[in-house]
Parts: sequence; C-alpha cells; structure tokens
Amino acid sequence: PPALCLTPCRCSGVGLALCQRLLDEDGRIHLCIACRNSQRSEATRDLILATHPAAQVSTVEVDLGNLASVLRVARELRCRFQRLDFVYLNAGIMPNPHVNFKALWHGLLSGRMLHMLTTAEGVMTQTDRLNGDGLQEVFATNLFGHFILVRQLESLLCGNEKPSRLIWTSSSNARESAFSLSDYQHAKGQESYSSSKYATDLTSVVLNRKFNKQGLYSSVVCPGLVMSNMTYKILPVFLWMLLMPVMWLIRFFAKTYTLTPYNGAEAHVWLFKQKPEQLDALVKYHSCTSGLGKCYVEPRKMDVDEETAEKFYQQLLELEKQALEKYSDLLD
Repeated sequence: PPALCLTPCRCSGVGLALCQRLLDEDGRIHLCIACRNSQRSEATRDLILATHPAAQVSTVEVDLGNLASVLRVARELRCRFQRLDFVYLNAGIMPNPHVNFKALWHGLLSGRMLHMLTTAEGVMTQTDRLNGDGLQEVFATNLFGHFILVRQLESLLCGNEKPSRLIWTSSSNARESAFSLSDYQHAKGQESYSSSKYATDLTSVVLNRKFNKQGLYSSVVCPGLVMSNMTYKILPVFLWMLLMPVMWLIRFFAKTYTLTPYNGAEAHVWLFKQKPEQLDALVKYHSCTSGLGKCYVEPRKMDVDEETAEKFYQQLLELEKQALEKYSDLLD
C-alpha cells in the first residue's frame, strides 16, 4: 500500500522541500502535513499541489510547543488513520539568536574558524523563555512536543505489516557540552537550541532500543546549513546579502553548507528509500553538498552515551506523566 507520511511543514524551508521531493520519489504516498494554523496549512498544501496536482495531501493543525495542541492532534490522527509509515519530526525554533563575534574572532586567530562556522560551536547563543505549560520553550517545541506526539501515536506506529519510521531533524550543533541531565530543559544556559538537538539524538537512540522489536525504527538527520527563515533571523538582511557569495565559496571546504532547502532534505529523502533494519541507530545522517552542487549523504557516528540516553528517557517519561495528569481530559 502507499506510504503514509506525517511531517511538520510550512510555506518554506526543508519541510516543504521534503514533501515535494518525497512525491518525486513516489507520487502514490499520502502526505499529511502539520502546521501551526489552518491558513498556513492550506497555503502549504496549495504549493505542494501546484507541483504535484494528483498528490494525496491532507493537513492537521498543531503547535508542537503546546501540549494541549499536541494531544488534540494525536487524537485526531488516531481517528483519521490506521497506521503511519513515516513521521518526520522536523519542527524547530531558535528564538532571538545572537552571534558571538568575539568568539568568531578568537576562532580566526586559533585556526578553528571553519569548525566554528560548520558547527556554530561557541558562536550561537539564544534567549529562551517559559511557555504556557511552564516548560522551556525551545525544549518543548524542538523535542518534548515531538516526544509526546510519538508516544500518543504508538498504536499507529507499532505492530504494522511493515516497519514504521521516525526521522528526527537534528543538527551539527547538537553538542554534549551544551546538555546536562540536571538541566535538560536548558533553563540556565544560552545554547538551548544545541541542547535540544543533543537531546533529540539521545531520544532517538533509546527509542530504537525500546521499540525496534515492535517494528518502529528511529533515525536522526542533519540538514546542514540551510538558508531558511530561521537562519535569516540571525543577522540583518544586508549582511546576508554581503555574506552569501562567501558562503557559496565556503561550500568548497565545508560540505555541510547545503544552503538550499532542496539540498538540506537530501538525508531525509535518502532514509525514505532505506531498509531500517540495516541502519545504524548510533549514526546521524548528514545532508552534504559538494562545491559544484552535487548532493549526497554522509553517515557520522553520534557522540552519545547510551547510559545518559537511558537516564534522560526516564526523565522524559516522568515529565510526560506530569503533563498527562494535567491534560487528562484530552486523553481517550
């Protein structure tokens, strides 16, 4: 039967490119796109149908940073579908990002500039805040909302005729040094985005241990440096106009400078075509682009400790228990 794919998406960025590329691979699939409001959902659906007019595209409305919204959409999906073959966990935020120009200068003097430009290590800081659920906003949106969604959709993901897949969008900025088990929501630091992406890597590793025997497999991808709405917020527009020619040149030395959403979706699409049983649960699949524009995927071992991953998973389960108690009226 045709694959049924759920992916957070909006009118630009990797999510939209992913939807279009998946339909290029198999026009029979049923795409269900998730957006934060119905107007955006319909606009995104129209863009997809403009290039693939015969496609099956449905929509759901969900704010991954709002637990009530996540629980409502999970209930809706359980009513609408009997199974999900692929869930692309792609939603993410980076509020008020700032560039540490002093760190960049030191990187230039120490010869670590290319490393810093490709990983954003020591360069990017963000200002986080609490959301309406009393959770750190970046943690809630980038990880916990996805985690709750997956847990609520287990009946659609486990025990199917063929394996189901979770594909998380992580980052090369996912670093252990930004993450702490004692502050896993990253309330005390200034690298909440990096922390949430490292937490994503940990979560994927544990989910494979817990659910592979039930036919559910989890993978992690990095889209590389993609010029999207999130990226453009980091610097003023005029600076990006000056920097773009330089960034295209950097791509000859930094293969993760994918730059376009189409290129950034390369690893997502590659995983769509793989047999999950043959994939390494401890590998992150990176979208890469050569200096001449050729797209390819590079697997890299993740710097994750499986014992830390298990401890973090238990903390997520405890936080989930508290959340479900609060929103018991939204459960079946």
